[in-house]
Amino acid sequence: MSKRVVITGLGVAAPNGVGMAAFSHAIKNGISGIRHDKQLQELQFSCQIAGKPEISEELKAEYFTELELRGFNSTGILYGVIAGIEAWKNAGLPIEINDEPDWDSGTIFGSGTSGIDKFRESIYKIDELQTRRLGSTVVAQTMNSGISAYLGGKLGLGNQVTTNSSACATGTEAIMMAYDRIQAGQAKRILAGSTGDSGPYIWAGFDALRVCSSKYNDNPEQGSRPMSASAAGFVPGSGAGALVIEDLESALGRGATIYAEVLGGNVNSGGQRGNGSMTAPNSTAVQRCITNAISNSGISSDEIDAINGHLTATTKDSLEIENWTKALDRKGNNFPYINSLKSMTGHCLSAAGSIESIAAVLQLHEGFIFGNTNCEDLHPEISALIDPSKVPLKTIESNPNIIAKASFGFGDVNACIIFKKFKK
Repeated sequence: MSKRVVITGLGVAAPNGVGMAAFSHAIKNGISGIRHDKQLQELQFSCQIAGKPEISEELKAEYFTELELRGFNSTGILYGVIAGIEAWKNAGLPIEINDEPDWDSGTIFGSGTSGIDKFRESIYKIDELQTRRLGSTVVAQTMNSGISAYLGGKLGLGNQVTTNSSACATGTEAIMMAYDRIQAGQAKRILAGSTGDSGPYIWAGFDALRVCSSKYNDNPEQGSRPMSASAAGFVPGSGAGALVIEDLESALGRGATIYAEVLGGNVNSGGQRGNGSMTAPNSTAVQRCITNAISNSGISSDEIDAINGHLTATTKDSLEIENWTKALDRKGNNFPYINSLKSMTGHCLSAAGSIESIAAVLQLHEGFIFGNTNCEDLHPEISALIDPSKVPLKTIESNPNIIAKASFGFGDVNACIIFKKFKK
């Protein structure tokens, strides 16, 4: 019999809230984490607003030693460690300081790029013939698996410790990879999540592609407008989300709080064929990813109460809604509620899937559907497909039982996961 897989810990460093209490309060109350970014203005970016977690020096000192912080310049690792350790503690798990690794626990923690500011700093030193002055942590801060290596060491993890990378689908894929490993009996628990660095060297390429919002530099909180007729591109963001994914038997055995159950999901690619390309999704693949996720979870599409979409505030939003209507065979008033966290955080890129999955799980655990901000003018192509009441503008008290979460990324890659309110 296959094992049931549950979520027992949550941790987050999001633009609109660092720590679960602040984040939960923010999403329920439509609080945005998008602010004017002085550095982007100085560098003459078209988009001069961004979503970045606000991390104080005091908070850093809670997670890193003074020695670790010397020469430390990797925002992605910073966010990931804060979110990962919060999730671990939130799950009631001890941080063992002994010589034996925890063989039953691992981490699959995704990233897009690691330590890009540290890379830049290092490149200048190398060019100035200062190679010997690079310091001893450059490799750990700049390798893509830096985040999982840091977490593995801080928590003494002895199972799989790795980093996945699939553009904007990274976080959702990491949860699916953890689910697969636990279901196969290869681990009792996996700290799954993803992180994304901040800053111009991550975001410049998107600004150059002209896919970022540049019309709201004077009104940052209005800049990210998923599903809106006045959407003008995505707002870049960053941060990290972490979830402890655990075997149900192990969770019950230690009396853990269970936030939700992972029923299943699917990961696929459109192969950049058909209408798919490096930057555009192949609709057939998106629909297959959703339908396969539903079938793998052993439910019917009618049982889905809400969707946490990818919905970035670009021209692809109405296509995403169309793909959901076709995959679920539900439209109009029969469509589930749908929301996009990006209206409050911007697009956190490789961190998006994990931060948004936490928002999905919170809705199940606490019984609400958070509102879509900046969507008073729902796009007419969307209102032609689904009833506008299914795109709530304010948080509604509801009691969702099943939520579908999907992420679609550059390279025509897709991930969809089905979360369910936990019942024994």
